[in-house]
Amino acid sequence: MPFFLIRLLDIRTRWHALILVGAAAVLIIVGGVVFAETQHIPLTTGWYWAITTATTVGYGDVTPKNASGRFVASAVMLTTIPLLAGAFAVMTGSAVVRGVRKLLDVGARFPEGSYVLVLGAHPAIPVVLKELGSAGDAVILVADVDPSSVPHHVHLIKGDPTSEEVLARGHPERASRILIAGENDGDVLVSAVLVRQEAPDVPVTALVSSSRLIPALKDLGVLQVLSPDDLTGHTVAKGLEAPHASELLMQLVRGQEHRLVEHRVGPDEPPRLLSVVRSDRRELVLGVVSGAFVSLGVADDPEVRPGDLLLLVEPNGHRPRRRHGDGARTRGTHDVAGPEAPGGSGDP
Repeated sequence: MPFFLIRLLDIRTRWHALILVGAAAVLIIVGGVVFAETQHIPLTTGWYWAITTATTVGYGDVTPKNASGRFVASAVMLTTIPLLAGAFAVMTGSAVVRGVRKLLDVGARFPEGSYVLVLGAHPAIPVVLKELGSAGDAVILVADVDPSSVPHHVHLIKGDPTSEEVLARGHPERASRILIAGENDGDVLVSAVLVRQEAPDVPVTALVSSSRLIPALKDLGVLQVLSPDDLTGHTVAKGLEAPHASELLMQLVRGQEHRLVEHRVGPDEPPRLLSVVRSDRRELVLGVVSGAFVSLGVADDPEVRPGDLLLLVEPNGHRPRRRHGDGARTRGTHDVAGPEAPGGSGDP
């Protein structure tokens, strides 16, 4: 048995192989002793016979001479040969699995730099993964899914994301953003609790089926909680009110010629009304985020203060230009992409 090969195996496979090899070695030693006693030959000759029998070499120079010897020989062959074959099968199987994983590139390799961590399986996840890939984001998916169903740009960690051990393999503390989307709301809540223990400062978004879970997730510090069913229902309802509303919303989130970004107002900016900000910027300003409050500026005209976030729609490849001393552009926790705005202040 090539023991040096056992060192190349993972811990679990190595332990299985060692158990099989150890059991075979014990049977060879005991079988050699019993065979030597029954055949009245030296102990070393008995062990020699046991080794050649267990390894199926069988030179025939030492053979049983009576019924007792033939019984011992049968016992050795029926036990040690399968045990050694099983050990070789474990080692070979492990080598094949490693080769396939390397060939398919499904090993647990982490991308360099920041990445988006997605936890759990949900019908919306394939679309999310596709959109993140289109945006150029590195993605790690922790879910018990078929590896062949995962896009090539996604690094899969196969397992249950509600398991603390499996979740830790995704290193949530290193992620730039985390999306939790379990098969049910209970899994989402459990994953949220584990994530907050491992990564208390990383922004988290959760997908839930019932809006009743939203307060509990908010208490855990989940930044954004979405209900796909509610979102779909509201979109359809608005489409009934205005026939082209749903088409406009779909174009907003699916359009390839533009991107959604967040722009943080600089500390040197004086407070200004949202209507004034909209008239000064070239990008389409959807609204403003002040603390946890999001305003579209339809029913009112909120004041935009330093530290607030402007929700913008800008063309792809567009480098925003600041107007009237807007603060420097920052890549916040939800900023999709885009180069940094040039420094300085004042009108362009």
